[in-house]
Amino acid sequence: MSENLEQLFVAQLQANQNIIHKICRLYTAGEDAHKDLFQEITIQLWKAYPKFRGDSKFSTWTYRVALNTAITLYRKTKRTVSTVEYESHQHFIKDVDYNYEEEEQIKLMYKAVYQLNDIEKALVFMYLEDKDYQEIAETLGISEVNARVKMNRIKGKLKKILNP
Repeated sequence: MSENLEQLFVAQLQANQNIIHKICRLYTAGEDAHKDLFQEITIQLWKAYPKFRGDSKFSTWTYRVALNTAITLYRKTKRTVSTVEYESHQHFIKDVDYNYEEEEQIKLMYKAVYQLNDIEKALVFMYLEDKDYQEIAETLGISEVNARVKMNRIKGKLKKILNP
């Protein structure tokens, strides 16, 4: 890959790394698992980057790759998590300190969301990121109507979890 392509990737990844951190937070419990998943998502993004055609926004594409990677690894964690060597690409990204000391309400919300299934988590995450239903549907590969229906059901489910 050309150095110019690498620089473009790094710039776009740095601008969108909070997306990855938030997905990691949804699908992991603990700082080490968070870092491992962040690393794996970054590797998958780098591997897939040459195929990124720009048909969608980089952030939308990042959501899709990150969510697919997180869901795949999340399902595998019931067995074991394996990661790809990353040392050769560490210089790409400046690590932004991620604050693990969130407010109590946010912790409760994450705890509730953590109880949802994989697709529900992804939908809630994108909804909280102010993505419109069209973008959510495109990213998750479902219809816009289906995304709306699922979100309404998830809201009810979260209310029951948070207010038993």
